[in-house]
Amino acid sequence: MFKSLVKSIGQLGHAVLDSSPEGILLADDEGNIMYANKSYSLICRSDGQKRVGKNILKTNPHGALTEVLLTGQPVFGKKHIPLGAHTEVFSNAFPIHIGDQFVGAIVFFREAAEAINVLGELAKARKDIRFSSNISEQIEQARYDFTRYDFSNIAGKTQCFKKSLALARRVSRTDSTVLLRGESGTGKQLFAEAIHNTSTRRYQPFINVNCAAIPDNLLESEFFGYEKGSFTGAGQQKIGTFELANQGTIFLDEIGDMDLRLQAKLLQVLQSGTFRRLGGTKEIKVNTRVIAATNRNLEELIAKDLFRIDLYYRLNVVSIEIPPLRERIDDIPLIARNLLPKINCRVGRVIKGLEDEALVKLANHHWPGNIRELENVLEKASTLCDGEWIMAEDICLSPLPSQMPESIVSLEELEKSMISRALQKFGPSLAGKKEAARALGISLTTLYNKLRKIQDD
Repeated sequence: MFKSLVKSIGQLGHAVLDSSPEGILLADDEGNIMYANKSYSLICRSDGQKRVGKNILKTNPHGALTEVLLTGQPVFGKKHIPLGAHTEVFSNAFPIHIGDQFVGAIVFFREAAEAINVLGELAKARKDIRFSSNISEQIEQARYDFTRYDFSNIAGKTQCFKKSLALARRVSRTDSTVLLRGESGTGKQLFAEAIHNTSTRRYQPFINVNCAAIPDNLLESEFFGYEKGSFTGAGQQKIGTFELANQGTIFLDEIGDMDLRLQAKLLQVLQSGTFRRLGGTKEIKVNTRVIAATNRNLEELIAKDLFRIDLYYRLNVVSIEIPPLRERIDDIPLIARNLLPKINCRVGRVIKGLEDEALVKLANHHWPGNIRELENVLEKASTLCDGEWIMAEDICLSPLPSQMPESIVSLEELEKSMISRALQKFGPSLAGKKEAARALGISLTTLYNKLRKIQDD
């Protein structure tokens, strides 16, 4: 029956599917692939027609299409690498029924929502085809899930980072407010999305607001919305981000840059779960989880009367410190391996990895821009390198910034910084630690004691 269905779509239907920028695979209820569109071949860099006739249960037992065939349930935002591809994709897959009979499944990868719309139009033309739940709801769900990250996207094995990751995993199972702390470029948004996507709110909206990027006079209306006519230019009602994130999560990035007056209003929402739109009289009740992030020292801002201490306590229910990349030098090969598939897709090349000398060069850099800087360096190297492997000469690093701190720091922090720099320079091996201890003017035993203390802090 499914073969006749695929055939009945006809040349026009195939032309529509082939024109889609998303990769599409159709399989019958036994897992036999019946159709692959042209975008499948372009994304996977392999002939999609060679997949037709193969069984997806054998060729890709962990993919989204296989999961749907085994469970009969839709799958949203599954991250994986298709067979023979060098690029990671996000897949959305759905069971297909004719009448009440389950006849197969379909998968869309990359920007799935538009492809689902195309199939929705085909479904209207074929009244006996229906998706297993409301198509418009699935389209909205695909839009929410396509760009999500979970903890499988976060790479790291150093002890300090594993502690942060373990805490984030634990808090994701709760509804507690989270404060993510760390330098710019350390991956705070990635942590926020992973926490949301592992929580019970995973199928609800995740709304990101950068408090530093929106002018203070517009941030209130961004948060809470406004009623029509509430001020000049308010020609229609606007729904704020807290209301849009109802039942989901709002991520307040750069919370330390928020205006004091707005901090008071945010505190009220956190305490009562209610607010009013600008110009409105009605109290709006929301159930929105808050994850905040900052690269600033909130305690110093409180001392300078630039941040409310009561808001600090409301936000600081669970605080997660994300260490900078210079304290995670051993993680660079793992992070690079995770970043390369995305970079390959962006630059249109297949870079397999980095030579050892290139990794050594990366390990000796100070990384003031953290993972964001590493990603930019790798993208430039991927664009300029001649072969499939990045060599040391392909890597262009910015000169190190001045090592002198711009402000006074504690001796303990300065000691941590000097130990970190010494290990970056000489390496984490036993020989490297001996050289680091010699450069620091301490014994190897003292160095180990200090490293244990840093890890325990």
